[in-house]
Amino acid sequence: MSRPPLPPFDHDGAVRKVRLAEDGWNSRDPARVALAYTEDSVWRNRSTFVTGRAAIVDFLAAKWQRERDYRLIKGLWAFTGNRIAVRFAYEWHDDAGQWWRSYGNENWEFADDGEMARRIASINDLAIAEADRLFHWDRGDTGRRPDDHPGLEDLGL
Repeated sequence: MSRPPLPPFDHDGAVRKVRLAEDGWNSRDPARVALAYTEDSVWRNRSTFVTGRAAIVDFLAAKWQRERDYRLIKGLWAFTGNRIAVRFAYEWHDDAGQWWRSYGNENWEFADDGEMARRIASINDLAIAEADRLFHWDRGDTGRRPDDHPGLEDLGL
């Protein structure tokens, strides 16, 4: 099963791939998200190394247990061939009620069928006051950021 858009990416395909990834992650459904990755996908997420879909599901389930009310915005940074570079920010709170904004960059490499074979993510966390939150959309059934909600550039991030 292929996961369009497929490499080699043009600008519109890369933008679409980034938005599809954002939508998937905002679902906070580990099994759904993992389907976007190859069976043997290799990740570095901060200092954690993950290999394979089953490990991705476990990693994401634990992540979203810690990171409550998670809302993510991704933006295309660059692309070529079968690779896309992305920058992102997400907001969440911990069990103690402390809000965080996490900033990061990802490098993605895709297989010919459009599944992601490699994901390298560098992420930094900044404690914020609840009043300083910028990501305020209704999570609804899918968690998807509405099309009219500002993106990273619009928010000055």
